[in-house]
Amino acid sequence: MKVPDEIWKLGQARHLARSEKNFVEADRLRNQMWSQGWDVIDADGGFRIEPKALYLDYSSTRAISEIECGEIAIAMIVDGFQEDAVETILGIRAFTSIPIVLLSLNEVGPMEALCDEKTFVIHVQEPCGWGEAANALMKKIRAKYLVIMDPSTRFTGDAIAPVLEELRKNEYAVVGWRGGLINVEDEWRSVDDKGAGEVDVLFSYFMAIDREAGILAGSFNPRAIYYRNADIEFSLKLRHSQGRLLQMDLPLTQGRHHGYHDVDPEFSKTQSKKNYDRILEHFRGKSAILSPRR
Repeated sequence: MKVPDEIWKLGQARHLARSEKNFVEADRLRNQMWSQGWDVIDADGGFRIEPKALYLDYSSTRAISEIECGEIAIAMIVDGFQEDAVETILGIRAFTSIPIVLLSLNEVGPMEALCDEKTFVIHVQEPCGWGEAANALMKKIRAKYLVIMDPSTRFTGDAIAPVLEELRKNEYAVVGWRGGLINVEDEWRSVDDKGAGEVDVLFSYFMAIDREAGILAGSFNPRAIYYRNADIEFSLKLRHSQGRLLQMDLPLTQGRHHGYHDVDPEFSKTQSKKNYDRILEHFRGKSAILSPRR
């Protein structure tokens, strides 16, 4: 396929920007090429231009380029069960048109058909854990607020407008759907769901984060290979950095949570315990960071 002259000019301008170490301009020009359906590949001191794949393919999370998404975006980590993710995205699109970024840890499959100017599918070739993937999304998605949610969570209405309204008040660093208070009576070994209100913990079924506050708090623990309890540790890190968390009643429902029900039980048990052991080691007894009891 012949590359249009205007695309070659963008490629040449990007190559010059890179040679001058103006990487911000180089990324802007590459994004402009992407938006017109072309990809630029650096090779042998030069570059070549090819038709862009619908999804974005990277060697690792470290290689992911920034994605400009405006005020708020949705991010999902997809580890198998791609058809489930497709169903979730189509459901979200019935209620909101904000950008959605999916990070696939294995095959892309039917998710490729979702790619458009508001839906980005990223594939990474190098294996990575849940914490590393979540941190990559938080770092690379350029939005003031970022909704990290599980593909098993389904929209039954507009869940974005109410959390955006709360986040804009700058009273809470994270607003979410399910969460609770740390049970101090059992030495921090469980979380009690007390319903809507200020909480110690929010779960990544659906959590809308002030992205800058999340990064300043230290993001997710990159040692968390498995999702379970990693969001509890992140929540407590936010509390420790003076961030407040709000649990809300939202128009969401839970489908089959494959990450819990359809993984090897021994893996789930072992990795969940490792994550919680870190919580107990770092935070148990630090009652001053907890929200008011109710």
